[in-house]
Amino acid sequence: MPTRVHEFDWPDRVVVGTIGLPGARTFYLQVRAGSQLVSIAMEKQQSALLAEKIDELLDQLRTVENNPFSVPTGTPPELVDNDQLEDVREQFRTGAMSLGWDPATAQVVIEAHPLTDADDDDELLEEDSDESEMLVVRMPVGTARAFAKRTREIVGAGRPACPLCGYPMDADGHTCTLPEA
Repeated sequence: MPTRVHEFDWPDRVVVGTIGLPGARTFYLQVRAGSQLVSIAMEKQQSALLAEKIDELLDQLRTVENNPFSVPTGTPPELVDNDQLEDVREQFRTGAMSLGWDPATAQVVIEAHPLTDADDDDELLEEDSDESEMLVVRMPVGTARAFAKRTREIVGAGRPACPLCGYPMDADGHTCTLPEA
């Protein structure tokens, strides 16, 4: 079965957002270009790691001698996107992801593949896998910086941590399990 590739070059919007209450949120990577809109579900940890690695990549690019990429140190104000997710229709739940850099277009490249049974077993995907979809997003450095900032904010907006044990506190109560001394 051929893989359906949802490919976005220079998207109008690329964000991580959530649906649900803290403690029961579902994270989505959502990309839009014109009328094409794709939403893929992600784990909170995947979202946090993606933001971290994008910032690391951009910071590394800033150190390139005679940096031709104009990588911003912060988020350009005109690229801040605090809007809610648009009409969410989950394409797939994310398994493996990769992050790269395309020097020809000066864009950060994200590839996301669906969660498979092989991911559950920590096995490598085989060439004859029936993976039917994937997402490829290419975004310029300013958009990537804004994406990482928003993602960190979304991840950090979850349940507050207990000041005693460090575990998340639920709105309906918390049983503190202090570490043994």
